Amino acid sequence: MEQRAVPAPDAAWLRAPCGLLIAGSNGLIERVNDTFCNWLGYRRDELEGRERFVDLMPMGARLFHLTHWLPLLQMQGSIAEVQLDLVHRDGRRVPMLLNALRREADGSFTDEIGAMVATDRKKYERELINARQRAETAEAGQRGLNEALAREDRRKDEFIATLAHELRNPLAPFANVLEVWRQRPDDASLWHWGQAVLQRQLDQLTHLVDDLLEVSRISQGKLDLRREVLDLGPLLANAVESVMPAAAAAGQTLSTRLPERPLLVDGDRTRLTQIACNLLNNASKFTPEGGAVTLSAGIDGDFAVIEVADTGAGIPPEHLERIFDMFSQLTPPLERSTGGLGIGLALVKGLTELHGGAVAARSNGLGHGSVFQVRLPLVAPTQAPTDAPAEPSDQAVTPRRQSTRVLVIDDNVDAAETLVMALELLGHTVRSAHTGLAGLAALEQFRPDCALVDIGLPDIDGYELARRTRAAPWSTDIAMIAVTGWGQEADKQAAAQAGFDAHFTKPIDFNRLDAAIGELLGR
Repeated sequence: MEQRAVPAPDAAWLRAPCGLLIAGSNGLIERVNDTFCNWLGYRRDELEGRERFVDLMPMGARLFHLTHWLPLLQMQGSIAEVQLDLVHRDGRRVPMLLNALRREADGSFTDEIGAMVATDRKKYERELINARQRAETAEAGQRGLNEALAREDRRKDEFIATLAHELRNPLAPFANVLEVWRQRPDDASLWHWGQAVLQRQLDQLTHLVDDLLEVSRISQGKLDLRREVLDLGPLLANAVESVMPAAAAAGQTLSTRLPERPLLVDGDRTRLTQIACNLLNNASKFTPEGGAVTLSAGIDGDFAVIEVADTGAGIPPEHLERIFDMFSQLTPPLERSTGGLGIGLALVKGLTELHGGAVAARSNGLGHGSVFQVRLPLVAPTQAPTDAPAEPSDQAVTPRRQSTRVLVIDDNVDAAETLVMALELLGHTVRSAHTGLAGLAALEQFRPDCALVDIGLPDIDGYELARRTRAAPWSTDIAMIAVTGWGQEADKQAAAQAGFDAHFTKPIDFNRLDAAIGELLGR
């Protein structure tokens, strides 16, 4: 039988990652690649035309080759995944996984054999399994991330829709009051009624914006606490008193259980009051008429424990873990009758953690009420608690006996002119300007005692205006107050560095503004 010519191997064949060889019909190795030779410790010229494939096998493998390998190739023309040992040049046995294909032509045949070291194959299989597991884990993680992003996106959309709703709620009474005043301009009783309505709605809008800014400051780590050693008992009692009218109007019973001994903590009085009020308001919001809200406080080890319990709507178990998440709401926007943006509890959590404490919620499910618990580190009673500051007066400001020259600089004409009117009613002599450059000119011409300056002006901003003013020799006696919607600590520092003497965040509390003007001018 004639031997069929075997083509010369190319570089890819010689360096393939698996062992490759071609044996003639007489069993002699005609071609072999470098990979196979390296595994068994031979050079190609030591095997090609010199050794038979079967000569590389130990005795047991030779018997298998004779009784199974050759008959199978003869009958079916191929062999797949057969493990046999081959003998290394140094006598070691190397387990191999072998595949073979017989090719016949012109009355002759060759056997093309592929080999893989069995231990390498198992290693590759393990690596493949591990890689598949890693891929499945990564896919599951990506799927979870995508689901979380989708949830956050839905919550963002719900938040924007809810924010628009919450902003429209107080704007509607504004429009209604203005319409009533237009129709009955001479009815003094309607003016007093409208003033009360507008003040309530303004307070609601201010509270809404303040909460949003507070959450933003906490998330950015920019909220500073004004710490002092204080007794939680009086603070909690004041919080309950502030919420009592709303609870009574809703037909709810609001009660307290406070210890007689002091609960001393190192904290910010305003922020701790905010925590208590937010929890009480949240409980009242979700408690029906005739329900009860209870605030209790006590000591557990080294912690003061505050609990607010209600007999209200309750919380489903699956929502307990994320009830303190930003913008978290239990019901779709259109089903909500309670209002709110879903930031009150997130604010409670952030403020509590800033104090080194922790907050948790528990509920037996819908219809079974809820309990919110705040834990705050106690301090040793080595320092007397600081007395609470006096509450600011809610009474209207009386006109000043000594007139003050005031310049208002604000590009919002309505904001500027209403502020001018309010200050004139207080007895001040007031002028206004609506751009930064016009404000500079007015400052030099009018020479006010005090300038109230918006920061976001259209040509030069309020900071630059203050810097240019302070560079002028005639500005020495002018008190400059920034009046702006930007109220973070960094904004106040920037105002001070630019030359402002004080900083007020819109909307203005006229009691504080009038007091600040008098203090700055020494009157």
